[in-house]
Order: sequence, then C-alpha cells, then structure tokens
Amino acid sequence: MKNKYLFGGVIIVVFLGVMIYLFTQTNVQYEASFTKVMQSGKTVKATGNWVKEKNYEVDKTNNIFIFYMKDPEGNIMKVLYHGTIPNNFESSTSIVVTGKFHDGNFHATDILTKCPSKYQGQANQKTNS
Repeated sequence: MKNKYLFGGVIIVVFLGVMIYLFTQTNVQYEASFTKVMQSGKTVKATGNWVKEKNYEVDKTNNIFIFYMKDPEGNIMKVLYHGTIPNNFESSTSIVVTGKFHDGNFHATDILTKCPSKYQGQANQKTNS
C-alpha cells in the first residue's frame, strides 16, 4: 500500500517539475524599442508599423516574407518571416512580431496584425448625430 502512495507522489513531483521548467522556457519578453530588441538576444515580441515606402518582398522559393517595421521611436528594422504573408497585412494599423534579432535582421516566428475596426466609423457617426 505504501508503494502506491510513494509512486503516486513521485509522479506528481516529476509532473510539477516539468511544468515549472516549461513555464520558465516559454517566457517571451515584450520590447517596444528596437534598440532593446537588438541588444536582448532572446525571443521577444516587438510592436511597430509597416514602412510602406520600402514595400515588401515575397521569396516564394525559400518561403520568406520580408518587410520593414518602424517602432514608436522611429527606428527601422528589417523583418524576415519564414511563412506566407498574413491576409490583412496591407491594411494593418500595427504589427506585433515574435522572434529573435540576429545577423542584422529580426527573424520572426509569428506575426500578428491589428486592423482598423469596422465599427470605428459607426461609433463616430452616432456621436455626431
């Protein structure tokens, strides 16, 4: 009977240890400034706007989407994303990229785009009425 409780306790301790390890490994840092992103060397989330003047490139042979982002301080960073262009990229008002900065570029593993709200114009019309 004691062996069952001992075995169950060991399983619980191992499970908790694995959960704590996984929680500490998935901690992604948020950085608003590209200068901090460049210095961190860790996986970070960076927010900015697409620099439309520099356009974007799609390398279909290597499946790479390349564009430039500007942070709130005006710093510009080249972003390489190994995947396809998000559907609403061109109409986005801001972009959040997750990844690491190395070799002079930001290598994104995920891109989230924020688009203008379709209800924003309706709210302004109601207040003006």
